[in-house]
Amino acid sequence: MTPHLEAAPDDYAETVLLPGDPLRAKWIAETYFDQPRQVNGVRNCLGFTGTYRGAPVSVQATGMGQPSLGIYVHELLTSYGVKNLIRVGTCGALTDKVGLRDIVLGTAASTDSAMNRDVLAPFNFAPCADYTLLSRAAGLAAERGLTWHAGGIVSSDVFYHPAGKDVYAPLAAHGVLAVEMEAATLYTLAARAGARALAICAVSDSLVTGKQISAGDRQSSLDELVTLALGTAAPD
Repeated sequence: MTPHLEAAPDDYAETVLLPGDPLRAKWIAETYFDQPRQVNGVRNCLGFTGTYRGAPVSVQATGMGQPSLGIYVHELLTSYGVKNLIRVGTCGALTDKVGLRDIVLGTAASTDSAMNRDVLAPFNFAPCADYTLLSRAAGLAAERGLTWHAGGIVSSDVFYHPAGKDVYAPLAAHGVLAVEMEAATLYTLAARAGARALAICAVSDSLVTGKQISAGDRQSSLDELVTLALGTAAPD
């Protein structure tokens, strides 16, 4: 038990999916897990454990943003021995090469957060995904005929940026594909603990065109996203 997780020491599987939304965590467990059971309810940040294709797997909501995710990931790594962490979330496209509903596999995550500066100064650490999880997800996405991209993403602490979408132009000019709010801290903490991490995100909107997916498309995209993450976590 930790300040934010009430689970018993063996309640989490070694592989945990990480959505931000607690209700999405509940939906994932009830829709895809065999014999799911709730293992966390502190602050209503729900966590569940079950099996998928016979393999143990968990899902734990992290809330929004890097500080919130950092709390849950730190506790999962240091108190529960989690080895594989897969973020399942949404992102905004920063280039017209990435379309709505596409899947983005974050190879590395830039950030505007100051969370790492004191810890890693004078260096600028480059948080990146685990290659094994990344290559497994890429192969599975290609096999399933999904439209997917592997490349850099940016984790921002600011959702409503006063400078508007143009603030991301220098990143897009350097090949960054999309913006979200959690992956850089996920990758950093996993690296610190010697664990594996990958962010798999579905494109819900485009900062280039201003378009957004509908509620129906969001649900079908979520299904593709979760089954890709679960297939990556529990390969045949």
